[in-house]
Amino acid sequence: MDVRHLLIALAVPVLLSGSTQARVERITPNDNRTASGVMREGRLELRLDTRLAMWHPNADDGPGAPIPAFAADDAAPSIPGPLVRVRAGTTVHVMLRNSLRDTLRVQGLHDRTSTPANDVPLVLAPGAAHEVTLRLDEPGTYLYWGTTTRRALNFRTLEDAQLTGVIVVDRADEPQTDRILVLGMWTDTVARAALPRRRVLAVINGRSWPHTERFEHTVGDTVRWRVINGSADAHPMHLHGFYFRVDARGDGRRDTVYAPAARPMAVTEMMGAGATLRLTWIPERAGNWLFHCHIPEHFGARGPLGMEPAPGEHHDHAKEGMSGLVIGVHVRAAPNARPTSTSAPERRIRLLVREGTASTPGEPSFTYSLHEGGDEPPLSGRGIGPTLDLVRGEPVRITVVNRLKETTAVHWHGIELESYFDGVPGFSGAGARVTPLIAAGDSFAVRFTPPRAGTFIYHTHTDETRQQYAGLAGALVVSERSRPRDPARDIPLVITESRSADGKLTTLVNGSAAPQLVLRVGTTYRLRIVQMGVTRAIDRVELWRDSVQARWVPVAKDGADLPVSARVSTVARLRFGIGETYDFEFTPDVAGPMRFEVRQGLLTPSPPLYVTMPINVLAAEGTARTP
Repeated sequence: MDVRHLLIALAVPVLLSGSTQARVERITPNDNRTASGVMREGRLELRLDTRLAMWHPNADDGPGAPIPAFAADDAAPSIPGPLVRVRAGTTVHVMLRNSLRDTLRVQGLHDRTSTPANDVPLVLAPGAAHEVTLRLDEPGTYLYWGTTTRRALNFRTLEDAQLTGVIVVDRADEPQTDRILVLGMWTDTVARAALPRRRVLAVINGRSWPHTERFEHTVGDTVRWRVINGSADAHPMHLHGFYFRVDARGDGRRDTVYAPAARPMAVTEMMGAGATLRLTWIPERAGNWLFHCHIPEHFGARGPLGMEPAPGEHHDHAKEGMSGLVIGVHVRAAPNARPTSTSAPERRIRLLVREGTASTPGEPSFTYSLHEGGDEPPLSGRGIGPTLDLVRGEPVRITVVNRLKETTAVHWHGIELESYFDGVPGFSGAGARVTPLIAAGDSFAVRFTPPRAGTFIYHTHTDETRQQYAGLAGALVVSERSRPRDPARDIPLVITESRSADGKLTTLVNGSAAPQLVLRVGTTYRLRIVQMGVTRAIDRVELWRDSVQARWVPVAKDGADLPVSARVSTVARLRFGIGETYDFEFTPDVAGPMRFEVRQGLLTPSPPLYVTMPINVLAAEGTARTP
C-alpha cells in the first residue's frame, strides 16, 4: 500500500463526513451465504479483483478507513472476500486482477486433492492479471488470502489483514445448511510480539459487535457452523449455555474429519492463525446467548475502529462494554413448550465479591468468598476464587453479593442453565427480562441445576480485563452425588494472571506465584486444569520428573467426557487457551521431586517459562522408608 493510504488507515480514527464517504467505493460485510462465480459446463468461472475501498466495520454510518479488499465479478469489494463454494470434483477457473498500487501476493488458490500441490504464492504487480485453474476434490473448509506487505498469514497486521476469503468444498450428498463465520483482526502488531497495541479491531464477517449479525434459532434446531480464523491472533471461541460437537478441524489447507464416535464435545475451542472448525450444536433452552472469543482484548470495550476506549464505567455492558469477536444468538421457545420445574429443595450459597485490604485503584485486589451459614468468611487474600463444589442434579441458588465500589456480574462458564442467569448484563435473558449489572452494594440471585458432572469456571463478565487481573475467577466442580470430590485426590489447578500498577504480569497457579503440591506413589489423582488468563491466549503446561516428561490420561474437556479413543496414556503436555478446561488422571509411580510447568504456548522449541509448581511425591502410605 502506498504511504498516503497507509497514513490514512492508521489515523486515530478516520472520521469522514457522509458526503465524502459517498464518493468512495464502500466495502460490504460478507455473511458468506452466497457463493460467487458462474457455473459453465460444470466448471466455476470467477473473476477476482483486489482494490482499495472504504471499510465501515462498526456500522454503515460509522467511521471508516480505506483498505484493500477482494471483489468478485462486478460486485463491490467485501470483507471477508467472496465465498468460493462448490461440490467435490469441481474445477474452478479464476481470473485474478490486482488493482492496487502495490505488488499483491495471493495464496490458497491451488488444487485441493488427496495430494495437494504446494501453495505457491501468485505474485501480481500493480495492474497485473493472472489466470489460475484449480481442482477441488477434497471436501473441507479452506482459505485463500493475500498480502501487500510480504507477510505470512500469522503475521499479517494493518490493512492487508482483511484480504481473506473462504473456499468450501462440499460432499455430493452434503446439505449446505451451515453458516460460515470468518474471524478477522486489524491491529498495530501481532499479539505475540508482547508490545502495546493501540488499535485492536476484531470482526466476524466484516463487522464488530454490537453490529455483528444476530442469529435466530428455535429450541431443537440443529445448528451447523464453519468457523475460520483468518487473523494472525489465536482465538479461544466460547459458546455460552450449550455444548457443541467438533465435527472437523483444519489448518486452512486440509481438513481432519472425525468419525462420529470420536467427535469431542466442547464449550470453548482454541483456534490458531489459519485454523478452521466445523461444529454442530442444538439449542435446548430459549433466550439470548453469546458466541465469542474469550480473550478480553478481543471482545472488551473499544473505541471507533478498534482504538482505545475512553475510561469510565459502562452502564450498558452489552452495547458499551463489549466489541469485536462476538455473535449474538436469539433462541425462540419451541411451539407448545412447557416450562420445567423442580420440587427438590435448593441449596443456598452466597458468593461475596469483596475488595482486598491491600487493593488500590492502580492495583485492585478483588476476592470471591463462599458463605453458606454461620459468620461470613474472612478475606482470603488469594488472587483467585475458592473452588465451588456442586452436585449433579441438585438445584442451587447462588446469591452474588457485590461489596465492590463498582458494578460486576458473574458468568457460569460451561454450565447449561437458563439464559437469564447466564451472566451477560444487558443481553442474557429474553424480552423485558434481561440480566442486570450488579450495582455496588446490590445482589443478584442465580438459580440452576447442574445437569452433568465436570470441570467448569465462574468468572466476572464486566470490565473483564481489570476484574480478572484483580482475581475474579475460580473453578466450579460438579460431582456425582455418589462420588463427592475428594480434595486430597481431586485437584483443580487454575491458571490466572495478575497485573501490578506498573503493568508487570505474573502468572499464578491457584492464586499463587509460588505454588506447591504433595502427591503419593500409587494414588490416582484427577488434575482439573483451568486456563483463565487475560492476555496470554495460549498456555502450555507440562509435568516433569527431572529431564523426563511424565505421562497422564486425558479424561475430559470443558466438563464433557472425552471419546474413548482419546482416553489413552500420553505425554503430560497440554497446549490450551483461555476458557478451556481439561481433566487428566495421573498416578505417580516413583517417590521424589517432580514439577508442573506453565509456559508460553505459541513459541517453540523453548517457550518462555512463566511459573513452576514443585511437586513432592511421597512414598505410598504404609511403605517403609529407607534409613
